Amino acid sequence: MKNWKKLILVFVIAGVALIAYFGFNQPFLARLVVTIAGGVLAFSMLIEMIKTLRSGSYGVDLLAITAIIATLLVGEYWASLIIILMLVGGESLEDYANGRAHRALAALLDKSPEIAHVQTGDKVVDLPLDHVEIGSVLLIRPMEIIPIDGKLLSEAVVLDEASLTGETKPNELVRGDNVLSGAINGNSSIQIETTVAAADSQFQKIVQLVKETEKTPAQFVRLADRYAVPFTIIAYIIAAVAYFISGDPVRIAEVLVVASPCPLILAAPIAFVSGMSRSSQNGALIKNGTVIEKLAKAQEIFLDKTGTITEGTIKVDSIKPVKSGNEAELLQLVYTVEKSSGHILAKAVVEYAETKKIEPLKLTSLTEVAGLGVIGEIDGEEIKIGRSSFAFAPDNLNYETAFYVSKSGKYIGAVTFSDTLRPEAKATIAQMRKIGLENITMLTGDNQLVADKIAKSVGIDNVYAGLMPDEKLKFIQNATHRPVIMVGDGVNDAPALATADIGISIGVGSGTVASEAADIVLLQNDLRKVTTSIEISRDTLKIAKQAVMIGIVICIILMFIAALGVIPAVIGALFQEIIDVVSILYALRALRG
Repeated sequence: MKNWKKLILVFVIAGVALIAYFGFNQPFLARLVVTIAGGVLAFSMLIEMIKTLRSGSYGVDLLAITAIIATLLVGEYWASLIIILMLVGGESLEDYANGRAHRALAALLDKSPEIAHVQTGDKVVDLPLDHVEIGSVLLIRPMEIIPIDGKLLSEAVVLDEASLTGETKPNELVRGDNVLSGAINGNSSIQIETTVAAADSQFQKIVQLVKETEKTPAQFVRLADRYAVPFTIIAYIIAAVAYFISGDPVRIAEVLVVASPCPLILAAPIAFVSGMSRSSQNGALIKNGTVIEKLAKAQEIFLDKTGTITEGTIKVDSIKPVKSGNEAELLQLVYTVEKSSGHILAKAVVEYAETKKIEPLKLTSLTEVAGLGVIGEIDGEEIKIGRSSFAFAPDNLNYETAFYVSKSGKYIGAVTFSDTLRPEAKATIAQMRKIGLENITMLTGDNQLVADKIAKSVGIDNVYAGLMPDEKLKFIQNATHRPVIMVGDGVNDAPALATADIGISIGVGSGTVASEAADIVLLQNDLRKVTTSIEISRDTLKIAKQAVMIGIVICIILMFIAALGVIPAVIGALFQEIIDVVSILYALRALRG
């Protein structure tokens, strides 16, 4: 039976008891109704307690059962009714609080499209997403959600990508640009060509990750449950001492009534779910509450270079002609030869030259030499572009990444390339140190020269370069400060992300956000979200502990007062209801911090 149905049933029982007592002056009937209801509930809780002993929840239900039985035995059946109302009402309030905390996460599930409009010629057919093949043309109508990742076939479109990137500014795309699923179309119909299967799309992977967030309880929640053991022992000792001193069995009931375990049961999980919701609103999807506790306690962090500290995009860094040469002429030669090549560096040259409005020359012939470079003929002169030895470059040149160029057997210059540093990288590293992460290390498969340059520019002292994916694992496994964080792009870093105590995947591509190896997925392609997640986790853990301790301390204080006979059982039960509400509302602070 759902908790809200139990709550309605308890109110009905309470109503019947009140009518019997005050309406028909039948106190015995009222006591009988409450006793039967309380006995049934106590028995059902006992059965449930036996089933859940192995989960670490021992002690919690036992205290509540004892309080119900004690109040019934001494004739304080109204107090017993209030305890029953407190327990069922607390569970119903937990359902409400969890629903509120999950709202931001559930919003993704609510938006998940189930069909796609597949267009073949003039015909449009609605198909389930799983039936849509890669390369299909999809029609996206105004204000619809893009169901599958693809390339834009229409001339231009303005998309709302707030649910994916957190950016409120619309994203303007033109033909050929990548379109991410989950984005909301503008006011006109567009066409896209799917580039992945539906299951591999950005939005579907995020939806799957959202579902995973509800599966695993936080470690701290289990620790909170274990607090019930000493808490129960303290309650029994105080009740026993109160009875020994007073000789009144009613005193036992008065003590146990205020010794409710509800702050232990409710406060911690509500705080963690709230923290997960808050984190998702700030651009980081945390898979479960255990990750929050680990992240809050993390002391050491490892970061990949390409795609993490840098943007992972190769761009032209400089044009370096020999002293007698001209930059524009050198760029024009390289652009003419390389504009037909599919090489990643060639594409960077083409993009750079087009931004400079460079016009290509007439290319007579083009020959690719595997592993070395290309040879082109322009105005009867041989142009070689490639490795330094291939283009007759001097031995003293030591560019990190470059095209070397020769003309008619004579070296005439080079085009250098570099990976673009994330604009927020340096400030983020500084912020990591500010919040206490002193052990910051960069791990990369790139060469040492490039790695040192990038690390120095962002303020990282510990750098290890030339590493294969499996070699990165050794550094994480041998880390001396635990828990340890690994931040990567989720592709070649997957083993390291899975090995670290907390793996954080950064980026918005399908291979990064969809990384199943990571514990945290940054929905916004922004390195600053790493420190934001750490700060939210620390705040959430603090609030969870405070909420639990507030409930425990108030309960113990009330138990001592009740032991003196100052608090009647009925009043004590009402006090306990207030304690539960206070603990839960305090835990909900984790939604906003």
